Amino acid sequence: YCLTTVFACLFMFHMYSTPKINEIYVKQTNKQEIKTILSGFIIRGYLGKWTLMIKTVTLVLAVASGLSLGKEGPLVHVACCCGNIFSYLFPKYSKNEAKKREVLSAASAAGVSVAFGAPIGGVLFSLEEVSYYFPLKTLWRSFFAALVAAFVLRSINPFGNSRLVLFYVEYHTPWYLFELFPFILLGVFGGLWGAFFIQANIAWCRRRKSTKFGKYPVLEVITVAVITALVAFPNPYTRQNTSELIKELFTDCGPLESSSLCDYKNDMNASKIVDDIPDRPAGSGVYSAMWQLSLALIFKIIMTIFTFGIKVPSGLFIPSMAIGAIAGRIVGIAVEQLAYYHHDWFIFKEWCEVGADCITPGLYAMVGAAACLGGVTRMTVSLVVIVFELTGGLEYIVPLMAAVMTSKWVGDAFGREGIYEAHIRLNGYPFLDAKEEFTHTTLAADVMRPRRSDPPLAVLTQDDMTVEDVENIINGTSFNGFPVIVSKESQRLVGFALRRDMTIAIESARRKQEGIVSNSRVYFTQHAPTLPAESPRPLKLRSILDMSPFTVTDHTPMEIVVDIFRKLGLRQCLVTHNGIVLGIITKKNILEHLDQLKSHIEPLTPPWHCNKKRYPPSYGPDGKPRPRVNNVQLNSIAEEEEETEEEVHLLDSTTL
Repeated sequence: YCLTTVFACLFMFHMYSTPKINEIYVKQTNKQEIKTILSGFIIRGYLGKWTLMIKTVTLVLAVASGLSLGKEGPLVHVACCCGNIFSYLFPKYSKNEAKKREVLSAASAAGVSVAFGAPIGGVLFSLEEVSYYFPLKTLWRSFFAALVAAFVLRSINPFGNSRLVLFYVEYHTPWYLFELFPFILLGVFGGLWGAFFIQANIAWCRRRKSTKFGKYPVLEVITVAVITALVAFPNPYTRQNTSELIKELFTDCGPLESSSLCDYKNDMNASKIVDDIPDRPAGSGVYSAMWQLSLALIFKIIMTIFTFGIKVPSGLFIPSMAIGAIAGRIVGIAVEQLAYYHHDWFIFKEWCEVGADCITPGLYAMVGAAACLGGVTRMTVSLVVIVFELTGGLEYIVPLMAAVMTSKWVGDAFGREGIYEAHIRLNGYPFLDAKEEFTHTTLAADVMRPRRSDPPLAVLTQDDMTVEDVENIINGTSFNGFPVIVSKESQRLVGFALRRDMTIAIESARRKQEGIVSNSRVYFTQHAPTLPAESPRPLKLRSILDMSPFTVTDHTPMEIVVDIFRKLGLRQCLVTHNGIVLGIITKKNILEHLDQLKSHIEPLTPPWHCNKKRYPPSYGPDGKPRPRVNNVQLNSIAEEEEETEEEVHLLDSTTL
C-alpha cells in the first residue's frame, strides 16, 4: 500500500525534475493542439526534437504512476513529432506548411495504429477527428503509414499474445435482437456520461487557473497521484492497470477462469471442459464483484474528471473505455441473471432456452466501452472500427454501431462539442469547427478589417519603399503579413508578403550582401530599374512574395468565406474590389463573427470603407427605390464606383 503511493509520487516528481519538462509544449494534453495545428495554426516548438524526447520519457512515467489516463493522445503527439522532424529532410515538405500538414495527418494515423494496434481505425480517426483537410492522396499515405506502424508493432509483439489487437475476445454466443434494448441503454449512459464529463472537466480546468494548482502544477500532479494511489489500492479492480481491467471485463467466463466475475454456481460435471457454458446462477463472488465494480465506476468517474487536463501527458481513450466497460459488465450480468431466472418471459422465451448459453456479459462491457468513448469524443465511424480492431469482434459491429450512435445523439442533445473541441475553446486556440453550421446574412465587407474606427490598412508598395520603411511597418505592427500593392495611386494588389519571411530576408541580406543599408530601395518586382551610381544597393524581395494570395470580393457572402477558411486552413484572406485592396479577413475575425452568430448579436458595424447605406431607404434618379441585399440599402453602380474612388484609399506605408 505504502510502496504504491510512494512510487506514484516518485514517478510524478521525477517528471518535473528536468527543467525542460516544465515547457508548456510538453505539458499539454496533445490532441487539441494537434487538431489546431492541422487546421492551419502554427505552434512554434510544439513538434520539435526536445518535445519528442521528453514526451517519450514522461509518457512512461505517467502511465506507470497509475493515474486515470491513457496513452493514445501522447502517442499521436510523438508520431506527429517524428513526422515533423522527418519532413525537414525533404524541401518539398519543410518549406510548405500545407504539405507538412499532410505528413502530420498520416503521422496521427500511425500514432493511433501503434496505440491500439488498429491501422484502419487510425486512418479513419485521422480523417474524422484530427485532420482539417483530407484529400485522397493523404488517405493512402495515412494508410501506408498506419500499415508500417502496425507491422513494426507486430514484429515487436509488445502485448505478448502474438496478436496485433490489444483486447482480443472470442465469444461463443451470437447476440440476439432483444439485446438491442440494453445496448441502446448503454448508449444513453455513454451520452450522459460524455456530456457530464465535458461540463465537469471544463469547469474544473477553468477553476484551476484561479487556485494554487494553476500556479504550481507539480503540486496538483502529486496531489492527484497520492489520492489515486490511496483510494485505488483497496479495490482490486482499481488497483490493477486500466488496460488489464478492460481486458478482464471484456473476457468471457470459461471453465478455467478464476476471476470473481466468473464465480458462478456450477452444476456441471467439473471434469467436462466445454467452450459453450450455459447461463448459471451467480455466486457470492459475482455479487461481491458487482459491488466492487460499482465503487470502481464512481472512483473512475471522479478521478478521470480531475486527471484529464493536468500537466502530464495524458489521453482519454483508455479511462473512458474503462468506465464504459465497468458499466457494461454490470448491465450484462444483470441481464444474464434475468434471462436465467425469468427465461419464460416473452423477451427471453424465443432465444434463451433452459441450459443454453444466452447472454455474454463481456459483450456488454465492449459495447459500453464504445458508448462511453463515443459520448466523450463524439466519434462514430472511426470509433466503431477501432473497437472491433481492438477486440477482433467483427461479428458484433451492429451492437457497437447502435450504442455509439445513441451516445452521440444523447450527447449532442446537451452540446455538440466533444471534449477536444471544448478544450480548444477553453484554451482560446484559433480553431474553426467544421461541425458547426450557421445561417450567414453578412458579406465579407461587414467582417473584414479595418473598420471605421480602426487605423487604415498597413500595406507595402512594390517599388517605392526603403528598408527602413519596411522595418518600421514590421516593428510598428503585429500582423502576420502585409499586402503588396502597385502604388498608393493605383492600390491594386500585387501579392502578399509574410512578416517572418521579410524579417529573415532583410537580416540575411545585411549579413551577406554589401551595400544594403537603411535607405536601400526594396523591390518586389521582377526587374529593378537602373539606379544612379551613388544610390545604395537595392534589395530584391520578389522571391518571398506570394503572387497568388487567397482573395475574395467585398460582396462575397460570409458563408463562402467561412467555408474557404475551414477547408483550406487559411490564416488570412484579402478582400478586394475591382482588384483594389480594401481590407483583410483573418481567422480571428472569422471566430469573432461566429461567436456573434452564436450569441445572436446584431451584425457588425460596417467598416470605414463600406459604401452601403442603411435606413432610411433612398431612391434613384428614376424615382424608383434602390434594391436591398440582406436588408442593406445599396447604391447604384455609378454612385458606387464614384464613392469608391473618393473613399477607398490606403495609408502610404512611408508615413508610418
